[in-house]
Amino acid sequence: FCMRNQRYDVPPLDPLLAFEGAARNLSFTKAAAELNLTQSAVSRQIQQLETHLGVKLFERRARALFLTENGQLFYRTAQEALQKLHDSARRLRGSATMNTVVAATTPGFASLWLIPHLAGFTRDHPHVDVRISATNEMIEDLERAGVDVAVRYVPEGSVTGGRLLFGETVFPVCSPALAQSSANPLVRPDDLHHHVLLYLEHPRVAWLDWELWFHALGLRDFEPAGKLHFSHYDQLIQAALDGHGVALGRHPLLRQLLRERKLVAPFKKKVASSRAYYVVESPAAQAKTQVREFADWLVEATHAETLEVPPGEAA
Repeated sequence: FCMRNQRYDVPPLDPLLAFEGAARNLSFTKAAAELNLTQSAVSRQIQQLETHLGVKLFERRARALFLTENGQLFYRTAQEALQKLHDSARRLRGSATMNTVVAATTPGFASLWLIPHLAGFTRDHPHVDVRISATNEMIEDLERAGVDVAVRYVPEGSVTGGRLLFGETVFPVCSPALAQSSANPLVRPDDLHHHVLLYLEHPRVAWLDWELWFHALGLRDFEPAGKLHFSHYDQLIQAALDGHGVALGRHPLLRQLLRERKLVAPFKKKVASSRAYYVVESPAAQAKTQVREFADWLVEATHAETLEVPPGEAA
């Protein structure tokens, strides 16, 4: 076994952590609070990282913070690299001797459905230590990656050996203030001409996008007032919550936000997506009681919720 003297040209860890927090929250202030730093310290670390890379990672528009195109590309890579380091470090700290479940899922499912519902599992299974690994990358070999359970967002019917959690419907959502704007209220789909639309992009995943939604309504050559692009769905939804534009909401992921009226659906038209969420267990982990308990809970919790009347619809 021979080890070559290889030096990696990578940025320092502290600026990377500051960038990841600022990019995930689209806020230097929130990143500073997470890292126990001042906002100016986070700003300096971001500047240090931009100098190291030779590109701008953020831009401000109308007092709001956005990732540049280079920033979105680097965020995706940085988040996945930090997540792998995090997961590896936790496994090395003796996780094999603990009653753990390592669950991999998309960032959107993790932040919008799993984390808000997780208290229901931990209350009934206090002996189980759940570890969530959020990534948009498809983990093919769960055992090799150290993952017990994976939630996959894939074309419906394409999973062998997995259990269906739920399909989804797609429809526009926005903040209540934006929907009721006196200047440009959202009454009919045509009114979207006057608003900024929020787009989700990922190089390896085909989402149901605005063009397909407009096509389902018979609208052609639709041009909004502006477009904002995001690489992560939870970021896109945060932008919608903050009133920066109209997003394509994916139900039942957004059920809680709709129920609490933090987001509203201004139109009745809904389009069924061709994709669905499935839970898949690692063959090596299926014999573990805690893995079966967690996977069974996911199925039961999601199925119970899909039987409920969607927010905004009459029973």
